[in-house]
Amino acid sequence: ELEMSHVHTTKLSLAGLDQSDLNTMISDALCLYPLICKSLTEIVFQKTKGNPFFVLEFMQSLQSRGLLRYNSLQKRWVWNEDVIRGEEITENVLHLLSSKMNGLSDNVQTLLRVMACYGVKIHALVIGYLSETKEYSGIRNGLEEALEGGFIVKDEEGYFQFVHDNVHEAAYNLISRSERNQFHYHLGKVLYSFCDGKDVALTIYLIASQINHGKEWILRDDDLRIGIAELNMKAGKKALDGCDHETAYSYLCAALSLLPKDHWENHYDLSLRLGFLVASAANSTCHYDKAIIVLRKIIEKARCLDDQLPSYILLSQTLHAQGKLNDVYDTCSAILTELGESIPESYNLSMATTVIDETLKMYEDAGEEWLKSDATVDKTLRNTLQLYKAITFASFFCKSHSMVVYFASKAVQLSLSRGICEHTPLSLLQFTAVAIKDDNAMMCYRIAKNALSLRERFDLATQIPELYMNFYGRVAWRFEPFQAG
Repeated sequence: ELEMSHVHTTKLSLAGLDQSDLNTMISDALCLYPLICKSLTEIVFQKTKGNPFFVLEFMQSLQSRGLLRYNSLQKRWVWNEDVIRGEEITENVLHLLSSKMNGLSDNVQTLLRVMACYGVKIHALVIGYLSETKEYSGIRNGLEEALEGGFIVKDEEGYFQFVHDNVHEAAYNLISRSERNQFHYHLGKVLYSFCDGKDVALTIYLIASQINHGKEWILRDDDLRIGIAELNMKAGKKALDGCDHETAYSYLCAALSLLPKDHWENHYDLSLRLGFLVASAANSTCHYDKAIIVLRKIIEKARCLDDQLPSYILLSQTLHAQGKLNDVYDTCSAILTELGESIPESYNLSMATTVIDETLKMYEDAGEEWLKSDATVDKTLRNTLQLYKAITFASFFCKSHSMVVYFASKAVQLSLSRGICEHTPLSLLQFTAVAIKDDNAMMCYRIAKNALSLRERFDLATQIPELYMNFYGRVAWRFEPFQAG
């Protein structure tokens, strides 16, 4: 998939031991001359392809079943080549491992089952949490035996991990297929109960990923389903904050599926927050149709315009991503009108020139001190500026240049009159990008420079591409030399 996406990759081929090296290893292990071991090595190599893990398991299996044994009369190791040659070890390595695991103590088997549920490795912290519960109190006692048996190792980062994928698969096979979902669910529920009220930032994914296997049991418990929905929402939010959008989308959709039918009536705040997060993750993972369905449901169920505004803004972004710029314009126009903003039917060049002059004068009257004023806490202003940003861009493609000037100017006028916020810099840069002319170029350049300096006051990381495009692409080139690549 990475190569299909044109992502540069480096392939490392990890081949097994060649026959010569394998013969050296076997002769050292059996304390025999290499020539004597050559026939055995040929069989072992044929069966294992030189895979070190398979070699070890094969040799131990031969020894445990008497096919490779020490002859006290000859004072050396002996073997039956014909019988060994008939062994199908490569195909039966999982059976061999499973048989070996079935002979382990209950504590070790429980530990291996638990680890297998989490994949190829698990952090020692999780083992510690589970060992403090009644249900899994013995797994810490199984660690030493599992380490000595060569099934797992501990790395420098504090993770216990299986020594090979086949060990992981064999450990997972200790849980019957019909019981796996219930085992996962029980494991997650125990960890969920133990961590309730604690900081679970490090384990929230591990809890959610396990407990989600038991959806059929969760849905039978009305009290539990809300708690698990909130758990998945937290996991999804954590993934979104870490830019892992696909993982976030998975957890958030799981959370949404757990809400009862009357969730908008009885769990309004949760429904509002979760719905918006689902739509955000759907939008960022290109599930645009899903995002639109969820956003329209929020808009339908929201109790006031303030609760609807974030969804209208995200809806405009989703429509923009689909190239539906006329829909973006219509959506923003309708909401801006509802917010009391004036949307003209048409706008000519003369009117555009006038509104530019008005805006520049307002900026001059406000003075440079306006840029140093305290940031506003007006949520409606923030939302309105985002709507103006969207409609300004849409107008560039589906309306006239004069309309673009109008919307860009009105956004700046709004911020000048009602306060400065994190959306003010882009509003200023959008305005200067469309307003700049030879007779006002220096003033527009100064405004643009001031707008860019606001990066020091606000977290504008997500806006950087648009800020730089408007500043360097539309304004700064008149005054600053192009830098060499």
